[in-house]
Amino acid sequence: MSDEWRANIDALEQTARSMIALGEELDAADWTRPTECPGWSVQDQYAHILGIERWLLGEAADDEPRTVANTALDVEAFRSWPPEKALGELRGVIERRVASLRSDAVDLAQVVPTPFGRDMPYGAFMGHRAFDVWMHEQDVRRATGRPGNLDGRAAEVSARILGDSLPFVVGKRGRPEPGQTVVVETPERRWCVAMGADRRARFAEEPSGPTVRLRMDWETFLRLGGGRVAPSEAEVQVSGDGDLAGRVLAGMAITP
Repeated sequence: MSDEWRANIDALEQTARSMIALGEELDAADWTRPTECPGWSVQDQYAHILGIERWLLGEAADDEPRTVANTALDVEAFRSWPPEKALGELRGVIERRVASLRSDAVDLAQVVPTPFGRDMPYGAFMGHRAFDVWMHEQDVRRATGRPGNLDGRAAEVSARILGDSLPFVVGKRGRPEPGQTVVVETPERRWCVAMGADRRARFAEEPSGPTVRLRMDWETFLRLGGGRVAPSEAEVQVSGDGDLAGRVLAGMAITP
């Protein structure tokens, strides 16, 4: 098992257990609160995670492949469960999932289709599972006023996935001219993307005067990347080319 795949599994376990512990703190009113996922309550967030992880274990009631288009299958199936039942089932599912991932029962090198339309090794896909669970955990924390778990293993995996998307975001959605550079930074991290003469955007060394600099806190960065907040409502310090900055911010969401 590669170090990266092991880190992905650790991250998935960490955020799933954190989400379960968070659920144990919630009261009846919390479970019905709306979240930043349109149409989803706190309980729907747990239903989604429960359903996907059960399906990945082969325990779903149906055999329909999960895609971004049919995510509601699991939300509909489990949203009416009493919270304590959903939490209890999720706890057991995560125990079985982690045990399976750390055993020889799963071939982490096997290239598999994913719900978001890309084929990748199963071990790499677990990084995206950690990212998904962590994003939904943060949805619940914001909805219920219980901030936390913004650092640690799942946050690092999520930062890698969001950061790695920036050449696509800048190059395809921002459409800078060759030679232009965009710096995106939080207090903890900084990325610089430059548009080459071949009109391909790549990570680069930060120049003394980038075309655009976008400064924000870490939570704002993840909310933009997760499509949880509109750029016009996000607290971002912008310097440089305003038009390019606007296009980049408008294109930062990479989750369906």
